[in-house]
Amino acid sequence: MAIFAWNEESSIQPMLESLFAQTLFSEFRRRELHCEVVCVVNGCTDRTPEVVAEFFAKQEREHPDRESLSCRVANLPERGKLNAWNRYVHDLSARESGVLFMMDADIIIHRNETLWNMFQTLQTVAEASVAVDRPCKDVTFKAQPSLSERVSLAMSHLTGSAGGQLCGQLYAIRAAVARNIYLPLDLMACEDGFIKAMACTDSMTRPIWSERIRLAEGAEHTFEAYISPADILRNQKRQMIGQTIVHVLVDKYLATLPLNKRKRLAETLKQKEATDPPWLKRLIGEHLRQTPWSWNLYPGLLGQRVRHWSRLKGWKRWSCAPAVAASVVVSLVASFLAWRALKAGATNYWPKAPRKLSGTPLPRQNEPHPSPQVEALGVSPCLPRT
Repeated sequence: MAIFAWNEESSIQPMLESLFAQTLFSEFRRRELHCEVVCVVNGCTDRTPEVVAEFFAKQEREHPDRESLSCRVANLPERGKLNAWNRYVHDLSARESGVLFMMDADIIIHRNETLWNMFQTLQTVAEASVAVDRPCKDVTFKAQPSLSERVSLAMSHLTGSAGGQLCGQLYAIRAAVARNIYLPLDLMACEDGFIKAMACTDSMTRPIWSERIRLAEGAEHTFEAYISPADILRNQKRQMIGQTIVHVLVDKYLATLPLNKRKRLAETLKQKEATDPPWLKRLIGEHLRQTPWSWNLYPGLLGQRVRHWSRLKGWKRWSCAPAVAASVVVSLVASFLAWRALKAGATNYWPKAPRKLSGTPLPRQNEPHPSPQVEALGVSPCLPRT
């Protein structure tokens, strides 16, 4: 399994504590299986590598299931999650691995059985290529969320009404599937959208089949929600840049490749990037020349959440109506900012927000903790990211 970390010195310990409390390790020990935990730090300028190495050393000495695990830090000088993902999948992970867990360093896995349930999902569901959990915003567990926090939760509920979701913060993927994926470095802001497209189409060799992504029951993690208007706008700008690039890459380029190249997609993309580094930026430039309006960057940019909202029933639909209206306004502004950034050639926009998750009240392990105020708004306790 891989933990991707960039300058997480002050916030990574709660994540590591929640990781090593997972029952996966005891289940592996009982079955005489082995798990290697690799923290892939990339371009860090703080003490993240040292902090993680010290924590790992303690686990290898004291963890009750230490015979089933090994830990190491891979310190990459280049900053960037995409390069870190490629290096882990194609170079650093053990070749005999059947399943690879991918996780960010700024989450908390608040159910002990999360990783084991995800692993079991891939073992028992033959058609599944990826197992995911339920991402929960930290404000879900507040006794009295503010108005802006309620709107944030409602917006996530709209996203969560769509099937086949893949949150890049935590997922498990079959190693054979991952090793036929290569993330172009200019993809930048939406690697989870690209991985979802590759998993659901068997690397563009078949029509979309959402059953390739399966939700593991009893599996959840918590992440810090964007609440302030400035943070929300920056996050939406980042996602729109990423979704535009995914649209250009998947719909306009990969779909036109010969079948033999799509069957060896990782090799095809890696070779393309090595021989013609600016190829993806050229494709993005061509797309922008054909896109005079920012709200046409990719299909469904403005109508996506409205469609999700239309799937809701009864009072839930109307309780989420203010969030829909707000999301349309935010989408218009964010699409213009994304369009302008892409016009300027910027594909590596990734704002880093300060993290306070370690102080967030969370439910006890394996116990749901819905907030009455959130339920009154018509929002389910655990929600995918916006």
